[in-house]
Amino acid sequence: MLSRLSIRDIVLIEKLDIDFSSGLSVLTGETGAGKSILLDALSLALGARGDASLVRHGAAQGQVIAVFDVPRNHPARMLLADNAIEDDGDIILRRVQTADGRTRVFVNDQPSSVTLMRDVGHALVEIHGQHDERALVDPGAHRELLDSFGGHLGAVRATGEAWRYWRACEQEFLRHRAKVEAAAREADYLRAAVAELTKLDPQPGEEADLAELRASMMRAEKIASEIHDAQDVLSGPSSPLPQLASLLRRLQRKVTEVPGLLDDVVKSLDEAMLSLDAAQSGVEAALRATEYDPRRLEQAEERLFSLRAASRKHSVAVDDLAQLRDTMAADLADLDAGEERLHGLEKQAAAARETYDIAAAQLSSLRHAATIGLTRAVMAELPALKLERAAFIVEMASEAESRMEDGIDQVEFWVRTNPGTRPGPMMKVASGGELSRFLLALKVALADRSSAPTLVFDEIDTGVGGAVADAIGQRLARLSKRVQVLSVTHAPQVAARAATHFLISKSGGADRVATGIAEMDRAARQEEIARMLAGATITDEARAAAERLLRENTAA
Repeated sequence: MLSRLSIRDIVLIEKLDIDFSSGLSVLTGETGAGKSILLDALSLALGARGDASLVRHGAAQGQVIAVFDVPRNHPARMLLADNAIEDDGDIILRRVQTADGRTRVFVNDQPSSVTLMRDVGHALVEIHGQHDERALVDPGAHRELLDSFGGHLGAVRATGEAWRYWRACEQEFLRHRAKVEAAAREADYLRAAVAELTKLDPQPGEEADLAELRASMMRAEKIASEIHDAQDVLSGPSSPLPQLASLLRRLQRKVTEVPGLLDDVVKSLDEAMLSLDAAQSGVEAALRATEYDPRRLEQAEERLFSLRAASRKHSVAVDDLAQLRDTMAADLADLDAGEERLHGLEKQAAAARETYDIAAAQLSSLRHAATIGLTRAVMAELPALKLERAAFIVEMASEAESRMEDGIDQVEFWVRTNPGTRPGPMMKVASGGELSRFLLALKVALADRSSAPTLVFDEIDTGVGGAVADAIGQRLARLSKRVQVLSVTHAPQVAARAATHFLISKSGGADRVATGIAEMDRAARQEEIARMLAGATITDEARAAAERLLRENTAA
């Protein structure tokens, strides 16, 4: 519930701190005292649109703080947890509005967004007035309200789960069908390409190896002729080796005849012969090293050309040809197996849709039953609210082919204000006063079904009096046994039923006016209710009537 509201420098309110209690609290005061300002301030703390005009004249900024005491498992606390907001006590919503139009938002003293403040505020407070556009008058919420009344939120969750599973199956089926259709359009190309690449059988790194082999053989071809020339000089017909060998033998025979004369010559010739033999062996080894098969060079060049032609054709690097072949083969395998898998996915999606249809049909039956109960509950409240000739209608349209996450039903609350008139949406058909009473009847019917812990009713008794005002007071008092109810009222019958009564008043002179609020004791309440009964001049009869109202409602 709302436990405290603190307001600083908002319109006519300079400083205001109000402590609220459970049950029914009413706010009364003369016209123009500032009751609407108080609700505007509360709305600001609940995430309503900010406006620089709300700041008190002469102040740099205004501020509103709303403190709520709610159970640990309340949905508002779940919102805080989802947004990583610390939550170890009261929920505190603080809104700062500056005179230059800027606004700052704090949730539990942590900077936050207006969106989060609004979401938390909606979970904590419902405000109802003659021209309210939230809560019960929003057709988008009517189906959820009907589900809350019927107590079949479990069926709603089950239907939502079935819908999400069906949609997931349907999307998987559609994705696979698109893939199969695309593969089928390219099947001939894929088969030809896979056959070509399979025959080519490219290997990773093969291009580099072939290029190196080709370059090596071409280098060998270039120097082979020079080595052949060297071989001819050393080993051919014109080789000097036989002559040198013969010369060496002749000189060796003469060495003993002339000692010391030819020793160095023979030694040098012998060493030269050894070097020439070594050179001859080296040339022969080089020839063997440079030998290559021209066909092998041709084959390498042809292989390299084929690989690079395939690379250009498929716009991939040569080293990626093998992966491309495997990918295309996999696509072909998907195509070959795709029809069977596609059939399986189609059956799965159809089964999921059937499961959803069953769940949605069961939920729809529950909703149809709930419309009867809700209609009876609301209709039972209307006579006392002087709407005995009116009718409340839960307009529900079900379309099996209009599958939605929340089922197949569209729900909207309609009314007919007089017999013989055409029924229609509540917001369009009911007048301001009638709408307020319809809303009150609805809230009574839905009081213990997923209601916010604080309900605010803004002058819903405008234009009514006597028995109708008393009936409104009775219903507000009944609601206050389940939730906290705050009511801005002009009806003494409503004020007399309050557990707590606040008086809103204006004070100050011609230059400066301020709005104040005070909780009244019984004597002050009697005087205020007498004023509400009598008007400007309070008579003894009005005081007696006020005392009677207070006594009757205290006894009740």
